[in-house]
Amino acid sequence: MLATTALFGAATAAVAQDAPEPEATQVDEIVVVGSQIRGAKVTAALPVTVVGEEQILATAASSGDELIRSIPQMGDVTFNASYLPNSSNSARGDTGSVNLRGLGIGNTLVLLNGRRVVGHPTSQANEHLVPVLTYNTNAIPVTGLKRLEVLRDGAAAIYGADAVAGVINTVLRDDLNGLTVSAQYGGAEGTGMRETNFSAYGGRDFLDGRANLSAFLNYDQRTELSTTDQDYTASLDKRPLFAGTGFEGNTSLNSRSSLTPWGLFRPTGGTVRLPGASANLTAFSTQPSTFAGCGPALGNGLCLKSGTGIDARLYSDSAAQGLTVMPEVERLNLFVTGKYKLNDSVEAFGELGYYHAETTAWQAPISTLSSIVLTIPKTNYYNPFGATTLPGGAPNPNRLPGITAPAGGVDLLLSGYRFDDLGPIEVNVTNKQYRALGGLRGEFAGWDWESALLYSEASAEDISDNVSTTALQKQLALSTPDAYNPFNGGDLNNPAFGDGTPSSKAALDAIRQKMRRYTETTLALWDFKVSRPDLFALPAGDLGMAAGVEARRETQLDDRDARIDGTITFTDASGAVYGDLINSSMNPDTEGDRTVYSAYAELAVPIVSPEMNIPFVHNLEAQIAGRYEHYSDFGDIAKPKVAVAWDLAEGLRLRGSWAQGFRAPNLEQINASIVTRSNSSTDWAYCEALRITGAITGLDKCVGATGGTINSVRIRRNVAEQRAGNPNLKPEESETLSFGTVIQPDFTPAELGDFTITIDWWNVKQEGMVGVFRGQNALTLDYLLRKQGSFNPNVVRAAASAEDAAVFTAAGMAPAGEILYVKDLYDNLQPQEVQGIDLGVMWSLRGTRFGDFSANLNVSHLLKYYLEPSPAVQALMAAKAEGKIDSVIGFSGSAGDLIRAGGRPEWKWSGSATWRYQNITVGAYTSYIGSVEQDTLTNSAGEVWTVDSQITGNLYGEYEWDGGRLAGTAVRVGVRNLADEAPPLALDGYLGTVHQPYGRYWYASIRKSF
Repeated sequence: MLATTALFGAATAAVAQDAPEPEATQVDEIVVVGSQIRGAKVTAALPVTVVGEEQILATAASSGDELIRSIPQMGDVTFNASYLPNSSNSARGDTGSVNLRGLGIGNTLVLLNGRRVVGHPTSQANEHLVPVLTYNTNAIPVTGLKRLEVLRDGAAAIYGADAVAGVINTVLRDDLNGLTVSAQYGGAEGTGMRETNFSAYGGRDFLDGRANLSAFLNYDQRTELSTTDQDYTASLDKRPLFAGTGFEGNTSLNSRSSLTPWGLFRPTGGTVRLPGASANLTAFSTQPSTFAGCGPALGNGLCLKSGTGIDARLYSDSAAQGLTVMPEVERLNLFVTGKYKLNDSVEAFGELGYYHAETTAWQAPISTLSSIVLTIPKTNYYNPFGATTLPGGAPNPNRLPGITAPAGGVDLLLSGYRFDDLGPIEVNVTNKQYRALGGLRGEFAGWDWESALLYSEASAEDISDNVSTTALQKQLALSTPDAYNPFNGGDLNNPAFGDGTPSSKAALDAIRQKMRRYTETTLALWDFKVSRPDLFALPAGDLGMAAGVEARRETQLDDRDARIDGTITFTDASGAVYGDLINSSMNPDTEGDRTVYSAYAELAVPIVSPEMNIPFVHNLEAQIAGRYEHYSDFGDIAKPKVAVAWDLAEGLRLRGSWAQGFRAPNLEQINASIVTRSNSSTDWAYCEALRITGAITGLDKCVGATGGTINSVRIRRNVAEQRAGNPNLKPEESETLSFGTVIQPDFTPAELGDFTITIDWWNVKQEGMVGVFRGQNALTLDYLLRKQGSFNPNVVRAAASAEDAAVFTAAGMAPAGEILYVKDLYDNLQPQEVQGIDLGVMWSLRGTRFGDFSANLNVSHLLKYYLEPSPAVQALMAAKAEGKIDSVIGFSGSAGDLIRAGGRPEWKWSGSATWRYQNITVGAYTSYIGSVEQDTLTNSAGEVWTVDSQITGNLYGEYEWDGGRLAGTAVRVGVRNLADEAPPLALDGYLGTVHQPYGRYWYASIRKSF
């Protein structure tokens, strides 16, 4: 940034000394977003950021996600290509999300050429544990953009639902004549990630200029970024990266898993003793025979180790085998626009758009769920405690000699296992999006009118490897060498990953199963709108007006795999029923639709004009707008907006706005069937009964209870939480207030160029944000109510056993059985308030003998981000303050001051600058992201880890030939992250919702215009 400032400062000084005074120019940027009345400007009553072609080039963004990240007002990106969960419960593949102001996914409305876009069809849970949907920013064709407009203000009164934080309008190239093609190649230093881009855009006028057809195409191909490319992703054990920080002792830094190919097994159904042992064998695992603690040899360099303890060297480190950080992607964007002037006052127009992306990623091998009980029958060919003879009468070669066990063998329970012999999971995701629009626009009796019909559809197909539990159980029961062998361990040379002695191909092929999730959203829309800038004259000028109606239908489909949605199930030995995929809970299909009818009106009211010569009121104008919407699934809502612009003098404007807004609950939040998720939870009611009877001295003995306490498994275990859609959900409502100033000084010498400075303070209050009460909070409420003689009906328990009845009766409480599950509907809960300041500086100096100069600075400062506990949690907190809830009990869910928490830095800014001189263009860009804290990572003093701030810079140079054979040809060479700054160190190596997982990135491109 300093270098760029020096460069442009020196150039400006040189111009000021040597150049003749150029004629001052001020170009008003005409935008679509923020008003339906034609003629809105970037410096008008509303805060609008316009990212033009020069700034887009300076960011060097090759995808919509990279472009959106370059805007400081954008919050963390929770849908992103490097987010690769081990199941399809979240969005994977070529995705990017929109989160203006950090208010949360779904609070930003995205438009394409001024009209709504269809959302990405795959949801994922937000920090409030409810499914949210976003527009996929990677569907934005960056090379096809004319500009990106960001309205940083609530706009529900103008655009309807979801515009709580503001609006992003992508304006595409159109009305083209000629053809331009370009190709680009680039890659990140020190990695295998390489990217190739080809684009073309062009158009032609027809019929003497009455018609135009324009199109652009963009193709991207990027290779994979692997975990082994960089040290901060090369292992699941991050402790060496934190050496010397005082945090290296935190166990959460070591994510290596105890679920390994070395397995954990428990004998059942008979007495089992190892040779020479006097005690029964209750659990065992396999390990290399060179490790300490070996029991009987199993052959192939393996031995049996009794007990549940697994040597830490065997813990799985799947990242070390080369998994995916960012997937391989192939992306195609194609867009066609057309218009045809039917007569002097009516024009037909249309759009056709297509987006297609395929990604391939490799993720950690499949492992078992603790909730599913798998039995390895005594008939299993490799069972070391199997029958003495095989079914055909031959001696069993794999039964251990000298053991004490029934001659018929014993069954074993598979308590924990990773299927490394199947290799890493291959994940293939295909995203598609279509858009078709046709309409008419024209002028009649002084009114501009426009009407269009739009249909858009998005789909995602997620296909990944998995294991059929039914097929596995069948293969485990075989008494031939084709039985699945869970006792073969891993790789002796690399015990933390891989499998050197896999089961037979027949066994692996038998259990391998592809899992498919297909999601789809559609949007059908019709609108009719009129506007007129001069409805009638007022003393200060003409009154402008816009009005319109809109009807739209939205649908969403989430079609889960038949082995997850309950169609094909697995029944274990106890009779419990599960989905048939070994690492996935059951998840039913979801389908929903809604119809929305709306009407809006907007006025542009001139109050004082310059001609009135009123002191300190050079100009005063207001925007007044209102919108009514009727939803088929939850009813009516109406919201107003008022904005005022007051020019104290020419070039000095004060502006402010007040608006109410809303976010409609998405279709999944309303229509989702029961979704089961398991979380480790404490049964405080049972703990209280133990405390009263003297079995424990206090409830602190229940915190983290894993052994050594009376029935520790009964105290704390994984509890199923059944979350479900709620048809009674109401919209999340909001109120937005903003004040600002725009300064365009006319007193500066013309040779210094044109300046625009904007400063805006903003505040957003939201109520009724959709969330869940959370399972642990429900158990805390159950504990409180049971102390008072009642209970929480959302905590569903089994009938009390004799032991349970004895404990609760002795404590004077009604008997309660073990927890079966917790019911937790999505509900309107937490309010939040967010506040900040935006600063913008725009400068341009054109027409000098040294060329044209321009620069932009955009700063976002977060002043307040406060999330209040939900009313139900506040009631629990009040009960705790009154001594009705034990002091050791905490409450689940984020609340309080969240500035710098997670992905909410206090400061973010970006700056860009461009110099054009004859055939040469030089562009620079810099970005700053402030530090954030991770409260899940603490040191021995209780201090939380700070993810450092990061500043990066981009630079490019371009030369364009203007004569000869190469006329119209341009060559550009550039670099992103010039200083090769690695992402700041975080709990998982880096923070993917905020930072990119690579350093310096070089690229070169060539462009030809015809």
